[in-house]
Amino acid sequence: MKMDNRNARRMMDRMGIDMKEIPDVEEVIIRASGKEMHITNATVSEVNAQGNRVFQVIGEVEEVEVEKKAFNEEDVLLVQQQAGVSREKAVAALEQSDGEVARAILKLTS
Repeated sequence: MKMDNRNARRMMDRMGIDMKEIPDVEEVIIRASGKEMHITNATVSEVNAQGNRVFQVIGEVEEVEVEKKAFNEEDVLLVQQQAGVSREKAVAALEQSDGEVARAILKLTS
C-alpha cells in the first residue's frame, strides 16, 4: 500500500500525532560522559504523540572528546566539609564554579 504525504498527514492526525519543524536552529549539542556531539546545519522536527515529545535532528555531526576536569582532593574535601554535602555534590559544584572553591561553597550553602 503506497501512501502519499497527504494521506500520511491525515493518518498522523487521526492517531493524535503532531509534527512541526523548529525554525532557525543553528546547532544542536548532545553531551554525554566524556564526549559531545555537535550537530551543525541542523534541521530539527518535534513530534508530539499523546503527550510525549520526540525530537528528530538531521545535520552534520562532529564528535568532540571532552576532557574531564580533575580537582585537587583537598579542594573537594574542603567543599564537602564546609557545605556539608556528599563528594559527588562537591565535585559537581566545583565543575560549575570552574574549580573556584569559595564559589562552590557559596553555591551549595546559599
